[in-house]
Amino acid sequence: MGHAGAAAAAVRYLGLNPVDPLPRPELRCVREDERAPVDQREFRRVLGTFASGVTVITAPAGEGGSGPAGFACQSFASLSLDPPLVCFMVARTSTTWPRIARAGVFCVNVLAAGQAGLCRAFAVSGADKFAGVPHTPAPRTGSPRLLGAAAWIDCTLQAVHPGGDHLIVTGRVDALGSADDPPAPLLFHRGRFGGLAE
Repeated sequence: MGHAGAAAAAVRYLGLNPVDPLPRPELRCVREDERAPVDQREFRRVLGTFASGVTVITAPAGEGGSGPAGFACQSFASLSLDPPLVCFMVARTSTTWPRIARAGVFCVNVLAAGQAGLCRAFAVSGADKFAGVPHTPAPRTGSPRLLGAAAWIDCTLQAVHPGGDHLIVTGRVDALGSADDPPAPLLFHRGRFGGLAE
């Protein structure tokens, strides 16, 4: 089974519609008559103190003339050295995720400090996110590699796991790279973009 077949199997296994995003699931850890253990606003506030890097996950153009797919993602991490694996989290309601799942491959573009505008462009839904954005195909998968990014990681979709109102996506790293002297990364902290202090 090829990588596209594995991705399609993962999507079928999770009961995802391969075209439309799923509605937000009704997930509850307590009964209707119980108080939730954590207030959602407080959850967001506290977790917002954890600074993260910012990436754009991209996939090549699909069949039928659809263009390449991409979305801004803060929930990205390295997962395993042997085999080389990375992971990212995506909302079940994402309209871009089904297109990436169908492609079965993706490229993680680690944004540089000056690319906050690029992140905002890829965070909107329904627009042509690649309009005016220079990119080249990643060497193994052909997924868009955004020029000026601090680093890129070219991956084959490995597995998809449910994680509440998100999906946990793992990818096997096929190729990766960065400049010899890569620019500082773009950071996100407490609802704002920033960079590393000297």
